[in-house]
Amino acid sequence: MPTPALTIIGLDADDTLWHNESFFRQSQDRFSELLSEYADTQTITQTLDTVEHKNLAVYGYGVKGFTLSMLEAALAITDARLPAQRLQQILELGREMMRHPVDLLPGVKQALAALSQRLPLVLITKGDLFHQESKLAASGVGEYFRGVEIVSTKSATTYARAFQRFGADPGQAVMAGNSVRSDVLPALEAGSYAALVPYPLLWAHEAAEAPSGHPRFRELECLGQLAPWIDALQARR
Repeated sequence: MPTPALTIIGLDADDTLWHNESFFRQSQDRFSELLSEYADTQTITQTLDTVEHKNLAVYGYGVKGFTLSMLEAALAITDARLPAQRLQQILELGREMMRHPVDLLPGVKQALAALSQRLPLVLITKGDLFHQESKLAASGVGEYFRGVEIVSTKSATTYARAFQRFGADPGQAVMAGNSVRSDVLPALEAGSYAALVPYPLLWAHEAAEAPSGHPRFRELECLGQLAPWIDALQARR
């Protein structure tokens, strides 16, 4: 079956262009250490996970919401008897995450350069507006993108609107990212092509089964393989 002429490429940011989940895991470990005298690691982890998932609808995604969830979980674990010093240390964990340098994944700049020579690139990412804009500015790769969409959630409607905003029909778009739940399934539902670029660590909330065998889906080993896949799709026109 012929492939429609592709006109735009959407890319995720966190754990697709730069490391992110690893910093969250490090902060979770330090959070557990701060509360180790009140509960075991499993209880602390489960409580934080429950609180964080409950708060997604209120705080959305990102470090700020995660920090507030750490504070709430700490109060729950200690029956609201957590010393002020511990609260200050948890807040400092959040500040350190906000200030953490942007660490690009290997080969990202080369991949973006190759992709931008083929089609316009749009960054489509979830998270806090200020923090995501700051990370993009610090990354040194902002020049490759025609536009940036920082969204509260990723759905088929999100992708359709984002691509249409840049003059592209969803059926002529490719979305690539590290999450099946956020970057692949809703993009396919919108009618786009979707590429999974796995990251070694995945937040449990983003876990989902890859749609193996779907004609508009491809799992890649790295972002550098996206340009050859797009070339192959274009060759089928």
